[in-house]
Amino acid sequence: MKLLRPALLLLTVVLLAACASTTIRTAWFDTTFKGGPFKRIVVVGVGGQVADRRVFEDIFAEQLRAAGVDGVPGYTIMPDEARMDDAGFAAAVERSGADGVLIVRLLGVDTRTQVSTAMMPGPMIWGPSAGFYGPTWFPTTQVSQYEIARVESSLYDTKTRRMVWSATTDTFNPSTAAQETPGFAAIIIGQLRARGLIASAK
Repeated sequence: MKLLRPALLLLTVVLLAACASTTIRTAWFDTTFKGGPFKRIVVVGVGGQVADRRVFEDIFAEQLRAAGVDGVPGYTIMPDEARMDDAGFAAAVERSGADGVLIVRLLGVDTRTQVSTAMMPGPMIWGPSAGFYGPTWFPTTQVSQYEIARVESSLYDTKTRRMVWSATTDTFNPSTAAQETPGFAAIIIGQLRARGLIASAK
């Protein structure tokens, strides 16, 4: 049992770390920008299925509103075809009255393979005197596959159309848009708040 306790503790740490499935990979901020904080932000998802994009935009906009920002799902102010037209996109954003646009683009999903060696307990061994002793331990090779979804998020000022903040994130073993978006949004919103691009929590 004493030998098993460190292994169980390590497993618990790994599982807890896996719960934080999205992490910031790189981030950039325009230090010369003086126009924040943004009050109304349109959220636009790019890539993937239409249904997934709409779920993502709905949940992210809801998270923004919970943070004190007027979040607007992109699909509510522009049809999908307008997203491919710069003039139509700009006109829809202007009509919305938003001062910021957050464009979130799926860059790709990579499948990776991990090979590791772990020590596993074997059977208990009968000792020369009374009772058991052991167990014996032997190495075993474990092969696992996982996916990493890389996403680029960029915030633009609608008045100048300039990018003021951008980041790429990695999401470990992404599931559905409904399950991943709340945690993803919390990380992005935290970054925007830290840079003063949205108001601090009251």
